[in-house]
Amino acid sequence: MIYQSIYVLVICSIGSLVNAHPGFMDLIPNGHIVPNPCANSSIPWVGVGHNNRTGGGIANVFGAAFLTAKMTWTRDLCMADSDIDGKTNGFELGDPDCKWVQGGTPANKPVSHPGVCEPMTTKTCMAVNLNIQCI
Repeated sequence: MIYQSIYVLVICSIGSLVNAHPGFMDLIPNGHIVPNPCANSSIPWVGVGHNNRTGGGIANVFGAAFLTAKMTWTRDLCMADSDIDGKTNGFELGDPDCKWVQGGTPANKPVSHPGVCEPMTTKTCMAVNLNIQCI
């Protein structure tokens, strides 16, 4: 019985980590205006760490890296290329020199999404983006 309770507690805890929360957008540079990588869409991708634009569900590769960084914009997270598209997370989010601090103004506007490999139609990116939902 105690193991079932622990199991439920762990599952609930994990579930709370993978839901998109607007406050998380404040923890990364330009978090409120991350470009939508889906074709012909100008609506920002508010669930930055998720496979779908609005958040919730499974974390994308950037979301997983963000969790590993304890939901903190670190130099390591900034310098990483989570979506393996050849651009660092910092470059994609407008902080190429990794100098942004929470509450500050990023050096640049974001240029792409750090959790979605782009261009999406390349063979490498299609494998990385297998669960990305462009709906």
